Amino acid sequence: MAQAVKTNAMRILEKAKIDYSVFTYDSDEFLDGVTVAGMVNKPVETVFKTLLTVGAGNNVYVFVIPVAATLDMKAAARAVSEKSVSMLPVAKITAVSGYIKGGCSPIGMKKQYATVIDESARDLKLITFSAGKRGMQLETSPEDLAKVVGATFTAVIEKD
Repeated sequence: MAQAVKTNAMRILEKAKIDYSVFTYDSDEFLDGVTVAGMVNKPVETVFKTLLTVGAGNNVYVFVIPVAATLDMKAAARAVSEKSVSMLPVAKITAVSGYIKGGCSPIGMKKQYATVIDESARDLKLITFSAGKRGMQLETSPEDLAKVVGATFTAVIEKD
C-alpha cells in the first residue's frame, strides 16, 4: 500500500522525534468524531477533537477534548484565564488555523495558540486526533502531543 502524503502535523512530530501512527478512512467531507472513531477502529474515548475558541480579548485558544464530549465554556475560560470564550465561527477556521472543519489538527496551525488538552487524556496511553486533513488521524501519547504544542492538561468538558 502506498504511503499517504505527509501532513504538516506529521512533519512536526518527526522533527521532534515523536513516534506516531497514522490511520486513514474514506471521507472528503466533514464527519463527526464518533463516526470517525468507528471508521479508524478506535475506542471512542481515545479519539479527540480539536476545537478553536476565541476569548473576550480576541485571543484564539485550542481545546483538545474527547469526540463524544462537549466543551464546558466556563471551565475553558478559566483554563485560559479569560472572562469568557466562545466557539470560533466555522467561516474563520481556515483563516485562523490553516485547516478546514473536520481536518483541524492541534499540531501545525498557522500560529501556535495556547492549547489545553482535557485532563481525561492523561489516563490514556495513546490518543487519536486529526492529522490535519479529512480522512487521516494520528495517534501518539497525550504527553508527546502536549510537549509538541506546549499544551496544559485541565478539566474542560461538561460532566454528565
